[in-house]
Order: sequence, then C-alpha cells, then structure tokens
Amino acid sequence: MGSGAIGAFVGAYLTRAGERVVFCARGEMLRALKEHGLRMGGIRGEFTINPIVATVDPREFAPYDICIFCVKSYDTESAARQLIGCLAPGGVVITLQNGIENEYRIEEILGKGRVLAGNSRIGAEVKAPGVVHHSSTGYADIGELDGSDSERLRRIAAIFDRAGILGSTIANFRLARWEKLLGNCCYNVVATLTRRPLGPLTDDPDTARLMRTLLTEAITVAHAEGAPIQMEFIDESLEHAQKILRKNRPSTLQDLERGKPLEYEAISGAVIRAARRHGIEVPVTEAMYALLKMLDPALNAKAAKKDPADPSAPGAAR
Repeated sequence: MGSGAIGAFVGAYLTRAGERVVFCARGEMLRALKEHGLRMGGIRGEFTINPIVATVDPREFAPYDICIFCVKSYDTESAARQLIGCLAPGGVVITLQNGIENEYRIEEILGKGRVLAGNSRIGAEVKAPGVVHHSSTGYADIGELDGSDSERLRRIAAIFDRAGILGSTIANFRLARWEKLLGNCCYNVVATLTRRPLGPLTDDPDTARLMRTLLTEAITVAHAEGAPIQMEFIDESLEHAQKILRKNRPSTLQDLERGKPLEYEAISGAVIRAARRHGIEVPVTEAMYALLKMLDPALNAKAAKKDPADPSAPGAAR
C-alpha cells in the first residue's frame, strides 16, 4: 500500500522471491508499473519485474494476507480506510513508515490485532516512474506491538528472509521505533533544510554539532517515553552516517525536491508532542519543525492560493 521507493523496493524483492504481490500506486507511478513494470538498480545490482499487478484501488484484488503499509504518514488515515474489508481472515498490516504514531491510528480503523510494527532500513529513491535506485542497507525489521513471539510473526519473518529483506524481529517495539525516529528527526530534517546528502553534513563540525543536539533532545524525550536509548547511540549513529550513508538522500529531501508535502508532523512533530507530554524543552527540534513547515510545498501552495498578492505569505507570487 503505497508504491514509492520503500514500497516498490519491498514489493520487488517479495515478487522476485515468488510471492503474489499487488502494488497499490497512483499517478505516473501506476501508469509506469502497468506499462513497463518495475526496474530496480543500485548496490544489489539491477533487475526488472514485469509484468506487474498494480492498481489504484486495493479493493480490486482483495483479500490480502499481508499488507505492507508504506504511504506517507500524513496519508495514514485515508489509506487505512481504503483497506477496510480488504484483509483476509487473519490478515495483517505491517507499517514501514516514518514516525511513532501510525500503528495505533491504523489499529483504530482496522481493528485491534491487525497491525505489526515495522522499521524500514532501506535507502532508496524513485529516479523516474517505475525506476527505483537502491543506495544503502535494504532490510526491514518487524515485530508484534506487544513484543510477543507469535506464530504469524515467525511466518512473515520467514517470507521476508526468503526475499532477502529481513533485518530482525523486534522484541522491543517502542525502543526500535524511537531509534528510527531519532535518525529521522536528525538526518531527514537537516538534509532537507540544507538540500545535501548525509556525507557533507557529518563532515562539517558545525552541522555535526547541530545534529548531535537534535539527537540529544530526542533521546531525552525517548527516555521519558519508556525507550531507554543509550547516549552512546549518538556517536554510533553519526559515525554510521559518515562512513556508510554518505550518499544517502533522506525521503523528506526527496519529497521537497519533487514538490510533495513534507512529513515534519510525523518526525519533528512527534518528538515535540511527546516532549510536551512530559514537560521537556526541545528548542532546537522546535526550530527545525518551524523551518520545515515554512518549506512545505503543500503549506506554501495553500498560502499562495489564499492571498497570492501578499508578499509575506509563504510561497506567495512575486
């Protein structure tokens, strides 16, 4: 559900492993998948999946045993409603999204016990409709929301493993999701605001100091939320980004360059909301949130439409 870079990557490898996969997409991506299939390239080599089963409406090929949920966080509720009645008995949704709040939103719509947690550790980018470049890592971690070792978790993990995309099974869902959020609220944000990949950002002492501050604020909030991330995580994360993820261009930067809405609410906003629940100050995260909001193409379009003659409006005509 959602065949952008991550959804297309996971769907391609599951298809290549022999699973029956339906790609739910829209616009030019849907047209390209139907007409030319999906071409994967990057660090694991190149291959093409063609023909592909693709649709804009998940009801067309329902029911589904597994739904890999890869839509942007701001589309979570509308996409989940599209899935009402689409899951087979015992069917499950696995969310591979940014943020820490989506699992519960999906459960509210589709029902308790219908959702597994997932962490995408996949660096990928849509280069053109139907063409995806894989730049780093390439695995997904999955787990039950309550941390249990269920039969369905083992079954799905085996499917992911056969496809070559299983990272690990998650015993501590809250910890894993916060570790992912830390990277998002640091690297996604700074890369988007500077329009640079991670290598130059970690090389520069001033920018590295900024990212260290963002990580420190987020870890403080994570501790209050019951996710005991050690402070050593900061050095390990920055070193990993500098050595392994140098060319990585986070999804939020990709969205900005394509004129798409930005996920600041699910990333910086999630940290801020949690911080306020505990009375914790996160001034640098709040500053990044405010700047990202002013960059958001969706917000700028609304402001310009509201008053195109006002030069002070974000995105106003000049």
